[in-house]
Formats: sequence, structure tokens, C-alpha cells
Amino acid sequence: MQQQLKDFIHLFIHAGKNLLPIVLVVAFFQIFVLAQAPDNLVSILLGLLIVMVGVALFLQGLELGIFPIAKSLSNDFARRGNLFLLLAFGFAIGFSAVIAEPALIAVAMQAEIISEGRVDAFTLRLIVALSVGLVVALGVFRTILGHPIHWYLIGGYIVVLTVTFFAPEEIVGLAYDSGGVTTNIVTVPLIAALGIGLAASIKGRNPLTDGFGLVALAVMVPMITVQLYGIAVYTFGDTEQVAQDLDALTSAAAAAAATHPLWQMLKDIGEMLRDVTPIILVILLFQYLIIKKPIPHIQKVVAGFAMVIIGLYAFVVGLKMGLFPIGSAMAEQLIGLEGYFWLYLFAFAIGFATTMAEPALIAVGQQAEEAAHGKLNGQFIRMLVAFGVAIGITIGVHRIITGDSIHHYIMVAYVLVVILTALSPKYIIALAFDLGGVTTSEVTVPLVTALGIGLATHIEGRSVLIDGFGLIAFASIFPIVTVMIYAIIVELKSKLQKKEVPT
Repeated sequence: MQQQLKDFIHLFIHAGKNLLPIVLVVAFFQIFVLAQAPDNLVSILLGLLIVMVGVALFLQGLELGIFPIAKSLSNDFARRGNLFLLLAFGFAIGFSAVIAEPALIAVAMQAEIISEGRVDAFTLRLIVALSVGLVVALGVFRTILGHPIHWYLIGGYIVVLTVTFFAPEEIVGLAYDSGGVTTNIVTVPLIAALGIGLAASIKGRNPLTDGFGLVALAVMVPMITVQLYGIAVYTFGDTEQVAQDLDALTSAAAAAAATHPLWQMLKDIGEMLRDVTPIILVILLFQYLIIKKPIPHIQKVVAGFAMVIIGLYAFVVGLKMGLFPIGSAMAEQLIGLEGYFWLYLFAFAIGFATTMAEPALIAVGQQAEEAAHGKLNGQFIRMLVAFGVAIGITIGVHRIITGDSIHHYIMVAYVLVVILTALSPKYIIALAFDLGGVTTSEVTVPLVTALGIGLATHIEGRSVLIDGFGLIAFASIFPIVTVMIYAIIVELKSKLQKKEVPT
């Protein structure tokens, strides 16, 4: 018990460190640029504190209850060498991790409200989760066969761009954001461990070129399926039914507001239990029916699952109190200043600061450094990725300010990515795409989403649904670009140095 308390305090401090760069950036702008404190400062600070508690509980619960079992199952399946079981496990892990992803829950809730009920939050989450499940199974299959990842990625993004050309403006930003938020607290550790573990256990596979890439595929495919969903709902949706759905949403919100706080809290925790139930069922199914082994340290595992549920609840409550108001308030205040210089600077600073503190990125950077055997420096990779995120969010903010079509920006950016993929050294491709997928953290996503929605709300002539989403997509694209350009430059320098050496 004492050790668990120490672990919780360590994770709480770690969550605070992840929030600190955001707090420093916001404090700088509030004190030196705006010269005023936010109206709801106490509520925001309390919300940030609750987010820290929620993230700490959630991560500790993962370490106690979910990760040990998932790792044990992966090792058992790899030893058995049963292709069907590996594919089924890959699908199940991908689906169950994403359906419970807190950042996706936050984006889906915003999308349902802003689209006036036309986009259903649970349907959106289900589509994204099914997409990730299928693509993780495909990625496992690729790793087993040893296919080059760049053919999957180039082909996939050609499909993404084709679908984007036909998709309605209202869904494009949301679709790309949905792809960006699938790889987060739950998904990245599970999926990355599965890919690297498989590559390490199969003879002839390289953990760097074959182990990475599952995260990249998990980002890409939801972009396709959500856009197809958008084409369907905006082409065949019934306007009258949408209005009825919106009325139902409004009535439900009013009823929730009138509910006793204690009952509402129990109801919300029950919904969180529903969200993590898929992971629990997947683990129990494979553990008892397939592997046929009892779960070791069952009490610790149960406690871990309870902490995951309570942590998720605290996380969502903290988002509503703290991070959403910060993003919205900062957008409104900075728009009020003369010119847009400070707004661009805020976007760049928030992008860089939050990414440098992103725990999933730190973990992947360390894994890449180990897998590359000295070819890559984890700290420098993180700086490249943070720079890419900062550039991406700044460009995304510029698009909202100008009101340009997101189609053009996204399509040009991914055409550049496809070209760079063809030119880059093969060892960097899977890693670069994975790094693009881990840049959007549990803290960054709600803040950046709120910033985009706040800008679209307060700039005249902008649509919240069309212009408010998309910043997360830009934050995911440009790290891929910066990492690949760096790898191409290093490769060219190496070739030039070899030519200069006299034979």
C-alpha cells in the first residue's frame, strides 16, 4: 500500500510536469501580453488539479491492471505462433483501447454538440475503434510477413486524399482530428509494445523497421472511415431527425443539470465503466478461454481497473473545468488584440511546449534510440517532433484566421508526406509516422481542440464545425515532415562524406 501511494505521488508530480509548460505559456501571455487574469481562474486551477489527479490514477491503474496482462498475453501468443490468434488479439486490443480513449471521447462529445446532433458521438467512437482494430490486425500481419511499411502508408494516404476530395467540408477537420487522437494514453503503449515485441521475437525482423508502424496505421485508417461516415450523414441524413436528435440532446443536458450532484457523479462513473468494459472483456476472454491461465495477482488487477475508471472520470471533469476554458478564453482574448502576431506566437509556443513534455513521445523516443543502436538521438528526435507540432498548429491557426478551405491545406500537406516517404531512408519511415501519431497528448488534445473552436467562434464568418476542427490534424502531419526531412539531410551528408573520402 505504501509503495502504491509513492507510485501515485510520483505519477501526480509527473502529470504536473506535463501540465507545467502549458501553465508557463498561458501565464506569460496573461501577465505580459494581456495584462489580466482569466475571469474563472479558480475554476481553471481546480480543473487542472483534477486533471492531474485523474491522469495519475489512470496511469497507475494501467500499470497495475491492464499492461501486465496485455504484455503477458502478447508473449503467450508470440510463443504459440498462431497467426489467427495474433490477428484476433491485435484487433481486440486496438478496438478496446480506442473505444476507451479519453481524448477521442472529448473530441466526439464536441463534434456531436457542434454538428447539432448530426454526428453521433458514440457512433463516431465506434467507427474509429473498429478502424483501429482492423488496422492493428493488418499491421500485425505486415510485421509477420515482413512487408515494407512505406507501401502500406503511401497507398493508404493516396486513399485518404481521394476520400478527402469528395468529403463535405464539415467532416474533414473532424476526420483528421479523429485519426490524431486515436493514439494516446491507452493506445500507444499497448500497440507499440505489440509491434516491437513481435518484431523482436520473429527471426529476420528488425525492431526499428518492422516493429514501428502500427501507431501510424492506427492514425491513418480512421481518417478514411470517418470521412466516409461524414459523406453518408451529410448526403443522406434527415434534417428533421437531426433537429429531433438535437432536442433530445438539449433535454438530456437540462435533465443532467437538474440531477442531484451525487447521483450525477455515480451516473458519470457508470458511463466510464461502460467505456473501459471492452478492454476488460477482451483481456478476460483471451486469458481464460484462449490461454486458459488464471490471472496472477487478481486483487491488484481489480484495483487497477477501478483506478482506471475513477481516473477517467476525474480526467473528463477536469477537462470541462480547466483545459477547455483556457483554450477558449485565450482564443477570445488574443483575437481582441491588434493584429494576429501574438496569436501565432501563442499557437507556436503551446505546440512546442506541450509536445516536449508528452510522455508517450518520450517513451517512443527512448524505444527508437534503443532499436536504432546509436543511429538516432531520442532527445533530438523529440525536439524535431516538437518543432513540427509547433509549425503545424501555427499553420492550422492561420487557416482558421484566413478562412481557407481545410481540403487544400490537408491535401497539399499529405502530398508532401507521400513524396518524402518515397525519398526517405527506409529505417526512418515507420518511426516518423509513429512520431506523428504520438504528438497529441491527453493534455494537448482538449486544449488545442478548445483553441480551434474558440477561434472559429469569435472570428466573424467562420463555421465552428468546418473551421473549429483540424488543429490536431496539423499537429500530427508536420512532425512526420520534420523528421523525414532531417533523415534525408543526414543520409545525403553521409553519402557526400563517403564520396569525399579518397579511395
